[in-house]
Amino acid sequence: MVLLDLLGRRGALRIIWELRQDALTFRALQDAAELTPSTLNTRLKELRDARIVALGEGGYVLTAQGHELRQSLADLTSWADDWARDWGTDQAGDLH
Repeated sequence: MVLLDLLGRRGALRIIWELRQDALTFRALQDAAELTPSTLNTRLKELRDARIVALGEGGYVLTAQGHELRQSLADLTSWADDWARDWGTDQAGDLH
């Protein structure tokens, strides 16, 4: 449950999303994630402590675990889309 707590914090998922392809400097990540410097610093520290993000030569990057997490989140998104579509179909009769 510690991971879910971390991912639920402001900006955490956005940081993971923004780092999905390339390394980003602090400033570039701040602009992309639309976070204040304070919030970004806090989240990056937490994500680094959790070994999801690392600071490399080109900036911040997802670690191998970070990439695995991002893929798991993509799978969860796919499941959620299916669920929402099914739920919407099931609930359509209740909305009238």
